[in-house]
Amino acid sequence: MTNNNSTISFVLDDKIVNIDFQNNNQYTPTTTVLEYLRNLPNHKGVKEGCAEGDCGACTVVIAQLNNYKQLSYKAVNSCIIFLPQLHGKQLITVENLGNSNTLHPVQTAMVTNDASQCGYCTPGVVMSLFALYKNINNPTKNEIDNALTGNLCRCTGYRPIIDAASQACANDGVDKFTKKENDIISLLETINKQDTISIVNKKQKYFVPFTIEKALKLKAQYPDAIILNGGTDVALRVTKKHELLPEIIDISEINELKHIKINDNSIEIGAGLNLEDVKKACENNFHELSSLLSVFGSKQIRNKGTLGGNIGSASPIGDTLPILMALDASIILISTDKERKIKLRNFITAYHTTKMEKHELIKSVEIPKIGKDTIIKSYKISKRKTLDISTVSAGFSLNLDENSTVKDIKLFYGGMAATTKRAEKTENFLIGKKWGRKIIEQAMPIIFDDFSPLSDARSSDDGRKLMARNLLLKFYSETT
Repeated sequence: MTNNNSTISFVLDDKIVNIDFQNNNQYTPTTTVLEYLRNLPNHKGVKEGCAEGDCGACTVVIAQLNNYKQLSYKAVNSCIIFLPQLHGKQLITVENLGNSNTLHPVQTAMVTNDASQCGYCTPGVVMSLFALYKNINNPTKNEIDNALTGNLCRCTGYRPIIDAASQACANDGVDKFTKKENDIISLLETINKQDTISIVNKKQKYFVPFTIEKALKLKAQYPDAIILNGGTDVALRVTKKHELLPEIIDISEINELKHIKINDNSIEIGAGLNLEDVKKACENNFHELSSLLSVFGSKQIRNKGTLGGNIGSASPIGDTLPILMALDASIILISTDKERKIKLRNFITAYHTTKMEKHELIKSVEIPKIGKDTIIKSYKISKRKTLDISTVSAGFSLNLDENSTVKDIKLFYGGMAATTKRAEKTENFLIGKKWGRKIIEQAMPIIFDDFSPLSDARSSDDGRKLMARNLLLKFYSETT
């Protein structure tokens, strides 16, 4: 199937749906999937609770072809996904799972375990469990909790929902979708994913290139365009701030940006790889990064958010920045005529400002493998353990000599300044001194001189200083 440049195609209800934005006044390229579904007569199960990916009431499942020509099922928040991001994928909602006459195993388990009361959040919960059902057989309690982190339930409580998950997810993912997979794959393979999608109207321009080369040409043509690489942050400008985004280049369909290369001395992670896949890939070589990502948003957020997007936003509370800086990561930038590499710790220059030039894109992140003598730790303090923004975060690196004297130490903090910032005065005090409780207690007050944080809804400035100081003590206690 060929599509004209303004048409997207995806599978819903086992058939291909085409939306031509050029001849359709009902939708814009920044219409969310949630809005689209709520406008359909038979897909009202999806709900809006927060419009920012925090509650999970809008959870749907996206199935798409992986590198092995098989379908991969992922739970996502439909409230922060724009319609063009469905191109070439299957959209699955709670109505597709079953009805009152023929329930899906997940739905049956929810009923038999009395796992629903008011029902508002139930469709989203069911869709998260459906994704779990298709991916993990006989999941552990931790795997169930991880799948449900992004689904808030205020009345039922989670015990019966967890029981339902344990009961349902014991069939090796086999269900009615299994029988239809070959047909769905055949439909998806007919959708054109080579020609750049160009949606242009009087107010907006939205482009979806499928190669780095085409993306860079668009970037040169539209240097001020917003780069969308997942969109879990950019989408909030539409859903919460009600902004009109005039120019968007959506690079989330570029497979060249979704690679992982494990080299002798480093690992290179493509900027377009979603954070859930990054978490899995780093479990062995970079445990601290993987551990941090386990409390980054929710599984729905990590299934869409990307490493390049989190870095490119240059947020002072970007969760990955302190630990990546402690790991001495570098950013590989690409333009039409060259590539260049820059240390992440030098990449961010001011609040939401980087050294990336207008014609460049983030291609990948390179992390050197850490020697056995280097101690790396990451921390995140937030009001909730998961699905919450950092109040203070930290990434620390320490090297001691044979006499436990500090040879080198790096203390990177998020949430303490307009950018992720080092506690340089504290570092300079500690270098050359014996690593011990007494010297740590002397160093802790120096952190007050390193930072002048702001007070906001998450914490006062004094509170942040206290957290930063105590994280240094925690770091010491975990290294001895």
